Amino acid sequence: MTTTARVDAWLWAVRVYKTRSAATTACRAGHVRVNGEKAKAAQTVKPGDEVRVRISGFDRMLVVRQTIVKRVGANVAAEAVEDRTPPPPPRELTAFVPVRDRGAGRPTKRERRDIEKLRGR
Repeated sequence: MTTTARVDAWLWAVRVYKTRSAATTACRAGHVRVNGEKAKAAQTVKPGDEVRVRISGFDRMLVVRQTIVKRVGANVAAEAVEDRTPPPPPRELTAFVPVRDRGAGRPTKRERRDIEKLRGR
């Protein structure tokens, strides 16, 4: 076991991304931050570092417990990372967006006005 690891290899090893190339692409796109700063794929991480990963619009906050560079079993991978991601907000508090039935066509003028009024426009 090494004391440091590349951030893309670590994210792949702890199963945040399915492939190492997906982790590398996320680093290039600026979706990975190590200790608050944007990280390149080759940046090293060590135990105690905080890694923020933006996946599908939400940030995951991870703390490195162990540095691993090879894909290991799920139990070992779970021990190598501490997940400090806050829970998502309850569905009741999220904005209500009206849902139209599939194939119902475009909204009528009255329906559009009701939708705009509901959204506060």
